[in-house]
Amino acid sequence: MDVLLQLWGGLFYLANKIFFAVSESRGHQRKKQLRVNGWIIYILGVPAWVIILSFKHNWIAASIEAGGLPAMLLGLYNVYTDHSRPHRFLNGLATVSTYTFIILGCGYSLYDFGGITSLSQVLEIGVMVGFLLGSYLLAKNRNQGWLFFMLMNTSMGTLMLLQNKPILAFQQGVSLYFVIYGYLVATRNKKDAR
Repeated sequence: MDVLLQLWGGLFYLANKIFFAVSESRGHQRKKQLRVNGWIIYILGVPAWVIILSFKHNWIAASIEAGGLPAMLLGLYNVYTDHSRPHRFLNGLATVSTYTFIILGCGYSLYDFGGITSLSQVLEIGVMVGFLLGSYLLAKNRNQGWLFFMLMNTSMGTLMLLQNKPILAFQQGVSLYFVIYGYLVATRNKKDAR
């Protein structure tokens, strides 16, 4: 079961990063479709990640994955509508959900471990910051989101390596490559547009 969950979560997450990275070098319509696909596949991979992280008592990272669903839906909505109509309900839900799950995940982790007492908790904080800011900034179509995804991939890859999840550690390394590629292409495109 563990290998199946690693494959499910890892492959869906990697596909998301590939769709996002490749979209940066495409025209508007193709970019939009690739990003829509990327958000959808990201959402479909969340359950596997929540299960894996919960089994290892990675409460901060598990809560961020679960609590990030509204932000992912907001990103999907923004891409689908070309940011033409702000969705107040989704935006509010994403904000409330994000902060609620940060408090719940961090609080329960502090309770479960008796404070910040392990390297895994520090890595989870890196995952949290990278995921939340990366998703938020990319949903707003800002290139700095890629930098926070680099932090997230590095933190999560190290955490998975320490917790003997080699498939997910490898997947995070491959994802990091696509995140770097996406950032470089997006930065170049922004300079070319000036």
